[in-house]
Amino acid sequence: MDSPATPAPRPLPASVEETEALLAAQGYVADRALATVIFLALVMGRPLFLEGEPGTGKTEIAKVLAAGLGRRLVRLQCYDGLDLAAAAYEWNAAKQLLAIRMAEGGARPDIYSREFLLERPLLAALSGPPAVLLIDELDRADEPFEAFLLEVLADFQITIPELGTIRAETPPIVVITSNRTREVHDAIRRRCLYQWVDYPSAARERAILALRAPEVGEQLSAQVVAFVQKLRQGDYFKLPGVAETIDWAQALTALNAEDLSPALVEETIGVLLKYQDDIARLRGAEAARLVAEARAAS
Repeated sequence: MDSPATPAPRPLPASVEETEALLAAQGYVADRALATVIFLALVMGRPLFLEGEPGTGKTEIAKVLAAGLGRRLVRLQCYDGLDLAAAAYEWNAAKQLLAIRMAEGGARPDIYSREFLLERPLLAALSGPPAVLLIDELDRADEPFEAFLLEVLADFQITIPELGTIRAETPPIVVITSNRTREVHDAIRRRCLYQWVDYPSAARERAILALRAPEVGEQLSAQVVAFVQKLRQGDYFKLPGVAETIDWAQALTALNAEDLSPALVEETIGVLLKYQDDIARLRGAEAARLVAEARAAS
């Protein structure tokens, strides 16, 4: 779970334009289609299911919504073997045992009350102040976990056999992300509004750089974006995302670079690419070719 204290929740945007402005105020540049589906998810109270390649900014949307709307951010990071105890709740067995021992000879305590319940992200998002619930990389979790998740998404409630059903007073804004390492079940998709989040266009990536790294010079920014855009057309194991573009532009600026050069690419490519096979593929003539094309395009 993230974020300890947040300000009072702010009203939801009243239009797609207000949604774009809310995202931009937090440094997120969304295209019209993405801003529209986010707006609809907010006003309709539906979970938002975002699918796309790693590094396209899916997770960041939940973070900027939480910050922009003044809500807690509650994050459930999915992984293989994720179970109910880690995702929703579990009983504090040590505290229950201590309560039983302390009550020896007296009335038996109710050890299945909220006092003995440990809240995990799903239950935490349904309890307390309004929240944004980020279910990150759902495709990494096992399929049986999705069956449990259906109750949360359909009714914003969790049923605990020993305690009963806990419902959210204020349903959380739900953002689900997937990198599509496996297909997420249709039952989950039907309960959500869907959007494929692609790598940004050159114009949008330039706008993102201007917001997130304003210290980067205009000429260098144009060349970096042109280089990355052309690089993404190649056959690489892991294409750089927007975060890598920002990091690389900032790294080049820290080196006082004003223009791209093959030598600079060779020296800093580990900021942009994270696998040795990809780095080896780019070195030499390929790097020089992309630099020449990037300089010409900018």
